[in-house]
Amino acid sequence: MINSVASEAEFSELDLIVSGLKDKTLMIESGALQVSEEIALQCIEKAQEEIKKIVEAIEDFTKKVGAPKEKVAPNTAYLELLARVEKTYKAEIENLVKARVVKESSKAEESDALIDTIFQNETAANPDVSVDKKLVAKVVESILFKSIRLKTLSKGERPDGRKIDEIRPISAEVSMLPRTHGSAIFQRGDTQALTVVTLGSPRLEQLIESAEGEESKRYIHHYSMPPYSVGETGRVGVPSRREVGHGALAERALLPVIPKQDKFPYTIRVVSEILSSNGSTSMAATCGSTLALMDAGVPITKPVAGIAMGMVSKEDKYVILTDILGLEDFSGDMDFKVAGTDSGITAIQLDVKVLGITLVQIKEVFERAKKARLFILEKMLAVLPTPREKLSTYAPKIEQLHIAIEKIGEVIGPGGRVIRNIIAQTGATV
Repeated sequence: MINSVASEAEFSELDLIVSGLKDKTLMIESGALQVSEEIALQCIEKAQEEIKKIVEAIEDFTKKVGAPKEKVAPNTAYLELLARVEKTYKAEIENLVKARVVKESSKAEESDALIDTIFQNETAANPDVSVDKKLVAKVVESILFKSIRLKTLSKGERPDGRKIDEIRPISAEVSMLPRTHGSAIFQRGDTQALTVVTLGSPRLEQLIESAEGEESKRYIHHYSMPPYSVGETGRVGVPSRREVGHGALAERALLPVIPKQDKFPYTIRVVSEILSSNGSTSMAATCGSTLALMDAGVPITKPVAGIAMGMVSKEDKYVILTDILGLEDFSGDMDFKVAGTDSGITAIQLDVKVLGITLVQIKEVFERAKKARLFILEKMLAVLPTPREKLSTYAPKIEQLHIAIEKIGEVIGPGGRVIRNIIAQTGATV
């Protein structure tokens, strides 16, 4: 269904938003009920056909009323500085790769020291030219990224020495925090996520008032990435746009496996805090949340794992990368996150830095992401194979009693007397 309305979406197994050019995809956002990679690819192909029609309409409209494109003059100061720095400091800049592999932060000490040196030398060598330190930093980063891309494309060499389809070492642990209802820590390489699950009564559902009306949520996922996770200081307070987006992605990935209210009548709040970040924190939060939910005794239908795929390309040549580092995200052309179970996909998020990717490339990403997802799931299930049979002793206990409609009045009693008496005698919330 193209451009489905809200009433149709209620019965849909796949919610997919795609943007792109005539023949390439630029962005994907999707939530799904464990659909296969083949169906997801068919839907993206169908979306591409519709996008082509829209782009052609825009082109026709542009020919009729559009203004000529403006020509943008090249930044000669940047290009000249780039040529000088690359000629003199190429080896030193390439050596920064090792220092940057273990840190997502772009302000690694070795980087800053080299930028200071280049800035001072350039200022001394060109007294008549005003040298901007920010421009020097941009030039250094450009040369560094160019080196990484060249080695990946020509030799298949990644910054940390892995193969193109190799996943970083994975470790996981559950029940890290004994006083919580459920907890888990998931680590992939230097990326580490701590997730805590809290269970509450149905009354604690989140009420949301929007332009579409009032609704409630009984499964809520919050994501937090404090500044210390990338070795920095900063303000901690209102969630950032990035944190809101990552939390929504992890929530969407797990929503299809959350049990229905009649089977598990709890409100579930999951909080993922990123303790250390070096690429793909949202997918680490997804994996950690799965384990924490299982640790809390939430009977999820299937465990969910996620992986972030990347790409480096030049013209028709490209290399798809599995489990990208922060450095590969910054220097690469794509961040393609795929989450799901062993049965199918539950969430997709794609953003690219080039003018789109082809259906052939998307198909390859899906195949490689599935293989990686199954590998990660195996590692996770080795820690906790099934949800715990009993809830934590600290979690509230809920009993459900279905009363015939004609008897409800007797339970409530005149003026609510009977139900108030039940509450007073038992101390329970009814």
